[in-house]
Amino acid sequence: MNKISIVIPVLNEEATIVKLLKHLIDNSSSDNIAEIMVVDGGSTDKTIEIVSSFVTSSEFSIKSRFSVTTRTDIKVLHSKKGRAKQMNTGAEVATGNILYFLHADAFPPKDFDQLILNEVAKENLAGCFRMQFDSNHWWLRLASWFTQFSWRPCRGGDQSQFITKDLFEAIGGYDEDYIIYEDNILINELYKRKQFVVINKKIKTSARLYKKLGVWKLQYHFLRIYIMRWFGASADDIYSYFKKHIP
Repeated sequence: MNKISIVIPVLNEEATIVKLLKHLIDNSSSDNIAEIMVVDGGSTDKTIEIVSSFVTSSEFSIKSRFSVTTRTDIKVLHSKKGRAKQMNTGAEVATGNILYFLHADAFPPKDFDQLILNEVAKENLAGCFRMQFDSNHWWLRLASWFTQFSWRPCRGGDQSQFITKDLFEAIGGYDEDYIIYEDNILINELYKRKQFVVINKKIKTSARLYKKLGVWKLQYHFLRIYIMRWFGASADDIYSYFKKHIP
């Protein structure tokens, strides 16, 4: 039976992490979820304390589709800082045969687990959801609309990523040389293998960085990074640019 291991890399996410955990539990069946892993990269706020308190509470007791009260297995893992390292750490210990990588500020649609299982059953071994920003800004609404299409430039980590564990290991996991852009490097490998599907249901993603830095400024820098990589920029070059322009 296929089971999904959810991997959430976190760094100082005390404001959103419990909301996300509750959302995942409320919108999936424990029959399909092997575990939810919160992989910390060295938070200095109360993220881990909050997650640990949530895990030991009874708040995440739920009813499965067979009306039997069950508990979702939530684990806290520790890793070196860097989303690639954190997600690889989660994947290494995952007991499910399907991995689902999710940012801490992204909320997948209802029955996301079954939607993923349906695609894997059709031999679509990797993919994502289309995205909706939590913003009414016209550009972000337009950018969200484009994510329903399978075009490579429309992809990004905010749309989440499901992939079978076998395929993930065959690729070699996330490239840990990349401090940022690691999602896109993995997605590139999947597109090369023609193993990517977009599920036409919306994952709702925070536009908090756009709100902080400005929509046009941040979009410009993201485009520059994409073009840099297209022309062969190294992981260090991309990270240096990111650190300079996107604090």
